[in-house]
Amino acid sequence: MTGIGTILNVATVSVGGAFGLLLGHRLSDSSRRTVLTGLGLCSMALGVKMAFASQNFLIVIMSVLAGGIIGNWLGIEMYLATVGDRLQVKVARNGSPQARVTEAFVASSVLFCVGPLATLGAIQDGLFGDYKLLAMKSLLDGFSAMAFTAAMGWGVLLSVISIIAYQGGLTMAAFLLAGMFPNGLPENNPAVVELGATGGVLVLAIGLGLADIKRIPVADYLPALAIAPAIVLGLHWLGIAV
Repeated sequence: MTGIGTILNVATVSVGGAFGLLLGHRLSDSSRRTVLTGLGLCSMALGVKMAFASQNFLIVIMSVLAGGIIGNWLGIEMYLATVGDRLQVKVARNGSPQARVTEAFVASSVLFCVGPLATLGAIQDGLFGDYKLLAMKSLLDGFSAMAFTAAMGWGVLLSVISIIAYQGGLTMAAFLLAGMFPNGLPENNPAVVELGATGGVLVLAIGLGLADIKRIPVADYLPALAIAPAIVLGLHWLGIAV
């Protein structure tokens, strides 16, 4: 059945986040900071690994720069911050104030959605109903959600909306276009490789923020994820090898 992978992913993030909320009340501020720093360091390492998978890093640079300009012009980070702030005010009025809702929502959404497992897994699920990649991603995301929620609060749970929108949308698109890709989409496909490498740069940026090294408006760079494969396809159309 197509879509099982995304359903499983949403379930593990929700369960992991719930456990994180229960555990979070028992963690001291220093313990939470330690968790965030550790996640930040691991995110930076993962981001570097993903970025270095690029076959033409110039494409990544162009995508990140163009994506950042477009995202800043659209005000993506500001919009997400406004949504998070409104939710935070609403919760505070109910007597249950939570900190860093916006950061938790944006950071967890990017981390759960921009990796190669999210892209390849959703495509494979849509094309063939094969959710093995998303099942593996679900396990990783569940543990990550537990740690993130314990350290950053309930805003992490909102990332299930992003997972449904991105993974679910990509799965449905692949399902509708299944006839065009009878042999599936290989991992070494240039468009997928550059998409993953560009996502790696964003994961690195998230890690810098989590480790409290440098705060970067990562959401403004999200258009880069669409620009990278578009550049590859454009070069292919022009007969230029990546």
